[in-house]
Amino acid sequence: MLRFLSFGSGSSGNCYLLFTENDALMIDAGVGVRTIRKYARDYNINMSLLHNLIITHDHADHIKCVGSLSHDLHLPVWATEEVHHGIDRNYCVSRKVEMADRHIMQPGVTVSFGDFEVTPFNVPHDSSDNVGYKIVACGKTFCIITDAGRVTDEMATFISEAEYLVIEANHDKEMLMSGPYPWHLKERISSGTGHLSNNDCAEALANNMSERLKHVWLCHLSEENNHPELARKTVETIMRSYGVIAGTDFNLDVLKRTVPTGIFEL
Repeated sequence: MLRFLSFGSGSSGNCYLLFTENDALMIDAGVGVRTIRKYARDYNINMSLLHNLIITHDHADHIKCVGSLSHDLHLPVWATEEVHHGIDRNYCVSRKVEMADRHIMQPGVTVSFGDFEVTPFNVPHDSSDNVGYKIVACGKTFCIITDAGRVTDEMATFISEAEYLVIEANHDKEMLMSGPYPWHLKERISSGTGHLSNNDCAEALANNMSERLKHVWLCHLSEENNHPELARKTVETIMRSYGVIAGTDFNLDVLKRTVPTGIFEL
């Protein structure tokens, strides 16, 4: 059985866990080692099963604890070459990943380790590089797309293949534009290398999801420019206009920003 747990999903730290009875895979490392150990105890997760860590991109809220996690939990770190270089340059990462623990992934090239087959794909964002991941385990297809400025044809293909999908719904456009952020930051967030809005997320789902899609988790919500119920309602309303009913045609959940959202069985 494949299970999914979010340790946190937002600008203060992103970290996710997929695990089977025999193996576990961590995605991103924006949450501290002690916090992860506490959550693992809370949810009765055996962290000795964790064997690999994959990174989407090199912004601090996804990597600030990568070196410490890798060192303390003895984890190989998989990322594109550009992301590894970005981790080295990022001053928020106090402990860098040791050379022996660095492993290179390339978009479109599937890597197998343990119970997981992992395929990175390109996602546009204003980091050194950014990828989403298609992960196949226990006969199930899980995809994650976070920090995406827009939905490309390549991303659309992976959305269509997903049975289980974590996808960004970062902001409400009206809240962003009427909010307190300076104009340059509003432009950055709403640009093609920024973040997906609630509407963008819903349109991406409606236009690309297949009948195989069973569960969607909205991730990386802005604290200042979004709200969990607003994100959910926006996605539900737009999907309904396409004749797709959340809760009937697929399950929909919103991941919490700073605490775990609970274990989901896939």
